[in-house]
Amino acid sequence: MNRPKISACVMTFNEENNIRRCLESLTFCDEIVILDSCSTDNTIPICREYTDQVHQEAWKGYITQRNRLRELANFDWVLFLDADEEVSPMLRDQILYQFRTDTGKYMGFEFPRQVFYLGKWIRHGEWNPDIKLRLFRKDKGYSGGQEPHDMVIVDGPVKTLTGKLWHYTYRDLSHHIQVINHFSSISAKEMYRSGRRFALVNLLLRPPMRFTKGYFIKAGFLDGLRGFIIAVIVAYGVAMKYAKLWECEWEAIMDRESRSEVP
Repeated sequence: MNRPKISACVMTFNEENNIRRCLESLTFCDEIVILDSCSTDNTIPICREYTDQVHQEAWKGYITQRNRLRELANFDWVLFLDADEEVSPMLRDQILYQFRTDTGKYMGFEFPRQVFYLGKWIRHGEWNPDIKLRLFRKDKGYSGGQEPHDMVIVDGPVKTLTGKLWHYTYRDLSHHIQVINHFSSISAKEMYRSGRRFALVNLLLRPPMRFTKGYFIKAGFLDGLRGFIIAVIVAYGVAMKYAKLWECEWEAIMDRESRSEVP
């Protein structure tokens, strides 16, 4: 019992199909904090079965929401989870062991995330191993990165655990394509905002290079047809990101021309 206390922090939006599994895996923590982006399904009633720390705020982006969750946490250690993730029993036991024996020299802990996709666990390709830093000292870490891919940045030593964070990422292929479309739009707008500009070579070469990396170099083919599908969709996402960057530039040109024509 004499261990540092952990605040489990979860972002939600219409996650009634996932959130109970996620929260059940977090009952070993000392509090659960929910930051919901105005769900319209049963997410909130389910969350309130597990915690009274349920907050609702308008969506402001992945990085901003994560940092807001960190502010809402009451304890010294923060564990970030998405609603479609689950702490495996092995990872839970490793976290508790570390916190009972030796946390003093570490400011954070990272661990592999494994994806359950189309009925099977993915064991190869770009998705495995997918190491995530999600457990950290509140006063030593924060969320950074580039939208929509936030990452925890910690000031101090980090230890890698072997227990897995389970990820139930996509319901089906249609959902996968839908998410890729959403993320590629965010990425393209963020690249444009930060000054990146379209180059045809990126659209021509980066998608096949990404397929080659995931399917051949990282042995995605060992996951059978699922590995092929993942590599194809990842390459498609890369193509859409750069195509939408071009679209951002084209829309900006059209907007300038339309404003210049106004008498």
